[in-house]
Amino acid sequence: MRVLGLETSCDETGIAIYEGSKGLLAHALHTQADIHAAFGGVVPELASRDHIRKIVPLLTQVLESAEVSLNSLNGIAYTAGPGLIGALLVGSCFGRSLGYALNIPTLAVHHMEGHLLAALLETPTPHFPFLALLVSGGHTMLVKVNAIGQYQLLGESIDDAAGEAFDKTAKLLGLGYPGGPKLAKLAETGDPKRFDFPRPLTGKPGLNFSFSGLKTFTLNTLRNTQESLQDKADIAWAFQEAVVDTLVIKCKRAMKETGLTRLVVAGGVGANLRLREKLSQLAHTEKASLYYPRLEFCTDNGAMIAFAGYQYLSRGIKDTDSLQIQAIPRWSMDTLQK
Repeated sequence: MRVLGLETSCDETGIAIYEGSKGLLAHALHTQADIHAAFGGVVPELASRDHIRKIVPLLTQVLESAEVSLNSLNGIAYTAGPGLIGALLVGSCFGRSLGYALNIPTLAVHHMEGHLLAALLETPTPHFPFLALLVSGGHTMLVKVNAIGQYQLLGESIDDAAGEAFDKTAKLLGLGYPGGPKLAKLAETGDPKRFDFPRPLTGKPGLNFSFSGLKTFTLNTLRNTQESLQDKADIAWAFQEAVVDTLVIKCKRAMKETGLTRLVVAGGVGANLRLREKLSQLAHTEKASLYYPRLEFCTDNGAMIAFAGYQYLSRGIKDTDSLQIQAIPRWSMDTLQK
């Protein structure tokens, strides 16, 4: 079965084609970072308009790269949520309309399920059950994965997600957008011994996360310095270390609570080198196995949506036959018991 995947949940347009017998045939990604940089963050209306401009040229590019035609597609998967409603509607309307025109099944895919399954595109592939740490710009969560479609949410952020906290803190430091990678780069020149930031919620039981207070702590610390480049580098180190330690502590706690020693890490923050370093140390200590998507699939992409869609469409699970468009800006993973 050959499935087209469409990702338009936020500020990246991703399109890919996955075939069950051959794997990933082709994928392409357009990022809107330059468009939103001038505003210090994503502007929803601009994001939606750019998806409209790019979705057809990217589809043409992917079809040519895969050397297949539209008529050879057997199904279409599109990100239906969570995300920005206008951006989601672009992919949802396009995917449902194209599926109707080609008379092939379509499927609404949960954005975070796409991230969760992205590591299954790699070799070696984690065996079920496993733990998943999903850390992106809008979500931070720990999930127990028993099988495809069988997920147990163990913990999530009660305010800012890790990636969101990175971007907001980078903005406080005057680093611009997207701020996460810039903050990580600045942290490389920071003094590890100068500041010690709190590790939120690690002193309490449970697996939820909270990074909003850490952002405020960072602002207060910055105001008590000369705000020089070195001051900012030292603060960047302390902030990143606090976020990374918090994530690692919660992963260790989840391993002990579930008895699982296979950990998938996905989402944009999963590309952070300091996080990978400390998770490697944890894996060594706990005799655990770590799995990541390739770096280009840590951020939003069409390949993860095509792969997730294939898992269901190949089993006959699809949208209803009505032409109702599904776009769900707030969508809990607790509802994904397919």
